[in-house]
Amino acid sequence: MVLGALLAVLSSAAFALNAATVRRGVLKASVSQGMAITVPIGVPLFLCAALFAGYLGAVSEFSARALFLLSLAGVLHFVWGRYCNYRATKAMGATAGMPLRALDFPLKLALAIVFLGEVLTPLRILGIGLILAGGALAIKRRKHRKAEAKARPAPESVGAAAAPVPAFEPNYTEGYTFILLSITGYGLSPLFVRMALEDVGLGPALAGGLVSYLAASAVIGLTFLKPGQLAHVRAIDSTSTKWFLVSALFVALSHMFRYMALAVAPITVVAPIQRAASLLRVVFNWLINRDYEVFEPRLLAGIFVSVLGGVALTLSAEFVAETVPLPDAVIRVIDWSWP
Repeated sequence: MVLGALLAVLSSAAFALNAATVRRGVLKASVSQGMAITVPIGVPLFLCAALFAGYLGAVSEFSARALFLLSLAGVLHFVWGRYCNYRATKAMGATAGMPLRALDFPLKLALAIVFLGEVLTPLRILGIGLILAGGALAIKRRKHRKAEAKARPAPESVGAAAAPVPAFEPNYTEGYTFILLSITGYGLSPLFVRMALEDVGLGPALAGGLVSYLAASAVIGLTFLKPGQLAHVRAIDSTSTKWFLVSALFVALSHMFRYMALAVAPITVVAPIQRAASLLRVVFNWLINRDYEVFEPRLLAGIFVSVLGGVALTLSAEFVAETVPLPDAVIRVIDWSWP
């Protein structure tokens, strides 16, 4: 369990860096151009990792059911979920939708309860409530007023002639729509990964990630059959290409750690810890993308509340009882579980 938690933390850090670098990539490139780079590059990265760990042969040992579940998880997460996430990021930035993205956890928890035999506790109910409150706090905003454009040097122009950067105006309607759509992919995929890799160990989990990336890359390859799509991808801006390549590295590392974490720990441990990535995303986006993001007080408050919800979801009644002196009546309440 401790190893699973550590892997989830590493996954969170890598994913936070991925979110910041993706934001820079979609500034000048289309979502399909980013997908064409970040999805297929995961194949050689996972291939090398599985080969280095000595578990490449584990691919042939997966049952047909496991191969199907891993492939389905790959398409849902790396194609559908990532496409919708990129669209949302391009529309409203990487930070503005963080509290709403946390809604994928209640979906994961519900699926884990129904299909994996995990339970609902008062602490998890509190966590879900905080996540919902954080999302509501972030979405509720005053009548939008266009910000005055400020002449700020673009990040690429450091050391060169300063070019004015127009104030970023997020498209909330498009952003929220695609965040909600991405939740379906991001919420379902961990269930299928856990069902396929439960208790198989860390090495086979890398082979499982390779299967998922292969399936997702095959779907991306099919999109090249669309007339003009290959030429569109090849016309990508060189600066965007660099950012997408860096993003692909970080997201592949994130999923390596995530697949290994799900192989040794339940979803209700791994997924909440990954909520910590929200705070890291704020930090990294402030350092890298401050000219292209929203950092309003109500948004930061919503992120903080939703992260508190994620922390509550990670706590067990046993841990709380051992750490905090509580009356027996309170301990009996937090020890309740369903079903």
